[in-house]
Amino acid sequence: MDHHVYFWLNEERQNEADRAEFEAGLESLLPLEGVVRGIWGVPAPVAPRPVLDLSWDYALSLTFASVAAHDAYQVDPAHKAFIEAFKPWWAEVRVTDLVAK
Repeated sequence: MDHHVYFWLNEERQNEADRAEFEAGLESLLPLEGVVRGIWGVPAPVAPRPVLDLSWDYALSLTFASVAAHDAYQVDPAHKAFIEAFKPWWAEVRVTDLVAK
């Protein structure tokens, strides 16, 4: 299953030092148990299209072998620590989870 998270950072966190810290936090999630593949990134510099939303600051995409592996990740202490550390930094977060068919 795939887990996608989009982050909008608060305005006061839109600086080089905070971005570097947030990026290190995202990077810390990639090796957690159960993550088969993980990447994070920023909006691509593509031509605008009516269906395209480039308003977010960061996206995280994690692939898990199963829904059970995803569920274990949700309660992993390192994942919980990431949320506790950075939740005050977010203006908005959106999550989408999908199972390939």
